[in-house]
This record gives sequence, C-alpha cells and structure tokens, in this order.
Amino acid sequence: MPSPEDLLETIQGSPEGLSVAELLARHPGLARRTAQRWLNGLVAHGRIWPVGAGRARRYLALSASPTVLADEGDSFPRHIPLSADSLDILAYVDRPLAARKPVGYQREFLDSYQPNHTWYLPQPLRRQLRRMGDTGQIRRPAGTYGRAILNRLLIDLSWASSHLEGNTYTRLDTRALIEHGRIAQGVAVFETQMILNHKAGIEFLVEHADTAGFDWPTLSSLHSALAENLLHNPADEGRLRQHAVEIGKSVYRPLAFAAQIQGMLALLLHKANRIEDPFEQSFFVMVHLPYLQPFVDMNKRASRLAANLPLLHANLCPLTFLDVPEQAYSRAILGVYELGRVELLRDIYVWAYERSTQEYLAVRQNQAEPDPLRLAWRDAIRHTVRAVVQQPHRAALDVIAECLSRQDTGADRQNVEALVIEALRHLHEGVLARYDLRLPEFTEWQARQRARQRPDRAAAPPAAPIPRTRPRTPR
Repeated sequence: MPSPEDLLETIQGSPEGLSVAELLARHPGLARRTAQRWLNGLVAHGRIWPVGAGRARRYLALSASPTVLADEGDSFPRHIPLSADSLDILAYVDRPLAARKPVGYQREFLDSYQPNHTWYLPQPLRRQLRRMGDTGQIRRPAGTYGRAILNRLLIDLSWASSHLEGNTYTRLDTRALIEHGRIAQGVAVFETQMILNHKAGIEFLVEHADTAGFDWPTLSSLHSALAENLLHNPADEGRLRQHAVEIGKSVYRPLAFAAQIQGMLALLLHKANRIEDPFEQSFFVMVHLPYLQPFVDMNKRASRLAANLPLLHANLCPLTFLDVPEQAYSRAILGVYELGRVELLRDIYVWAYERSTQEYLAVRQNQAEPDPLRLAWRDAIRHTVRAVVQQPHRAALDVIAECLSRQDTGADRQNVEALVIEALRHLHEGVLARYDLRLPEFTEWQARQRARQRPDRAAAPPAAPIPRTRPRTPR
C-alpha cells in the first residue's frame, strides 16, 4: 500500500506534473478518494500545488520547504478552518510572483452573478450566520442596534480595519483617541488620521443605516471620509479613479479607464441593491468592490465598512474583523484578484463573523437598553448641540430654547432639553463628527466656556455657561 510520501515522490519525479488519473495508474490499488485526501494534505502543507480545474487539474511539486500552515512568520494561521477549495487557492497565491499568471479584470466574474439566484453563501451558511448575528432587535427600526452599540463599534472596527492596513495603534490607544482625543505617542501622523477617518466613516454608516443603500452618493461619501488627508491628491477623495493602478505583491491588473470603471461600478451597485439576504449582500460587496478598485486607494477599507451596511440596516451584529490576521485577509483578497474565486475569503468572513458575534453577545449581556427618548429625538438633540457650539457668543439656554421651539416635542420638552445639556457637558474632540462640527468651532466654544467660568473675571460674561443637567421627569 503506497503512502502520501510515495505520492509526493512520484509527483517530484514528473516536472510537468501529474493528474489524479495518472497517479492512480502509477499506484494500482490506491482508492481515488484516498489519493485525493492525500493530495489535499500535501497542498495544505505546501509540498505541491494544483494547476487547472476539473479533470485537467495537475499537481506539481514545490521545491520550497512547507510554509503554508505553519504557525509563525508570514504564514497562514492554523486556527482558521479552511475548506479544500480554500487550500487550493492558498497553495496558488503562496507561489512566487513569477510562478503566477498575470491577469486583468474579468468582466464575466460580475456578469455571471445573478442576485437571489447566484449564491456566494449557501443557504445553510446564511442560516448559520443569521443565528449567530441575531441581536433580538430584528423588528426594531433599521439602525437601532448600530446606534445602541456605536461607541464600542467605533473602537473595534476602526482598530481592526486599520490594523489590516498595517496600522500600529493598539486597541487601548484607539479607544483613548476616539473617546478622549488623545494621540498615541511614537506613531506616525497618518496612522492617527487613518483611525479618525475610520471613525468618521463608521459614524456616517450608522447615522444613515435606515436610509442609505448601495449607490454612488453613499459610496463616495464613505470613501471621502476614509481618505481625508491621506491621498497625495485631495481631489481623489470620494472621486472615481481616473488612471491605472497596480496592486502590490499581486499579478492582478485592474481596469485602467475611467469610463470602464464607471460602467462596471454602476452594474456592481445595481446588483448589490437587488440582493435580498443581508449576509449575501455584505459578502458580495466585500468581494467585488476591491476587485473593481473604483478608487485610487482605500478600496479594501471601503469594502470592509460598506459590508456592514446591510447588517446595520437589519439590526444584525456587525462584522468588526476583530483578530483577523493580515496574512489571512491579504491572501483571501489575492484569491479574488488573481483567480476570481471567493472560497478563501468566505471561510475568513464566516470565521471573523463568529468572532465578532461572540464579542458582542458578551457586550449585550451587560448592556442597558437604549434610551428611547434619546433615540426618538436624536436629530433634534444633534441639531441643537451644533447650534449652541456654532453660536459661542450666545447663552446656551437661549439657543436651546430657540431650537427646541421649532420642534414639536410636546410633553418631552423638558427631558429633551436635559439630554441636550447632558450632551454639551460631555462634548469632546472625539465626538465632533456626530454633530457635524469642526475642531476650530469646538475650540472657540470651549474657550468661551472656560472664560465665563473664571472667578476673577471683572466684567459680567456675555452669556451664561452651560447649566447643570436638569432632572428628567418620569415617563
């Protein structure tokens, strides 16, 4: 009875590679299923690689030592379970660049996808994802759950997505930056900007979770938030790519002409909007947005955030990419780029989503119910806070009264006023985007507040400082 090492030795002796049928002919008595299992194991350990598909597939020997599933360095992490198809992709993308065939954008990849008929995520997998992501708020208004866990989501997704781009901020540093505006010591300026841009992008998605769809205004606004102050040409922020780009460490060459990109993006968005299942929709965007590369940079970041829009809309647990290793994610994206295959990215998507839901289930157990009053009047509260800060020369209570007089708050008037005052007392640099405020506006308003509170001030202040929060009446 032959062994896996015997199969390997036979393949090593054939420079052109061997098919399964040829291997079985050289090893009579070996069952096809056993041979296939051994071959998958040799592929998984980087000893051989498959070329071709179906009956035309041949297995060639790798001269390099096995690295694919080792536990160190730039290897693929062993703790993420992979299917045989994913191992096939992994074996290919781990080959040297010179051994991979250069390839351009394949329109058939998108053309062949028919929403609600083609499925990247099979039905049993979609059911599994829905069970994992059920927050118990499916019937609540769209975006309710996202707003309830916004503070935690800002930290987790900003940190994890930036980490996939090589950002060295720790999770604790990210929390300090987002919650208190404290910049980490010893990091490059662009890393701080990257975190803050993620924060702005996530806030945009959560704020518009009930109305936004996959359309150009939403996508360009999201990219503009992610790209702010990070591109050589600021005009490229939120703008369709105008020239050719190259993908580092890949033989994939995206479309080069703006007219082609625009046409394919329109088709991509049209198909994305027709997908009914939120998980399929989420994964479709994660696959096709980076593959098209509609922007000059930051396409993967945009896809990771955009993939959360269907989940936020359906009040499902978000996908935060917590603990997803960069070497796993980058290989999965290469599989999409160079082979037009989604299996490896799908395995990582499912693993990452399970990891995210475990984190948020634990959070949910200790989380108070969202304040229904704050939720009902969130627009009025944000508008009023913005008005107070943008008019620093006026008394805060006068501005609040003026703004709320335009709102039909009825019996909630006093309680809404109390929520506005509470929001003003907790205002800091990290939450300015929530109120559509700029840092200079906040700085000026803050300086006026401090000046009014100085006890040695000779003249009477032009306006009263923010009062203490009034007690809210029972509801």
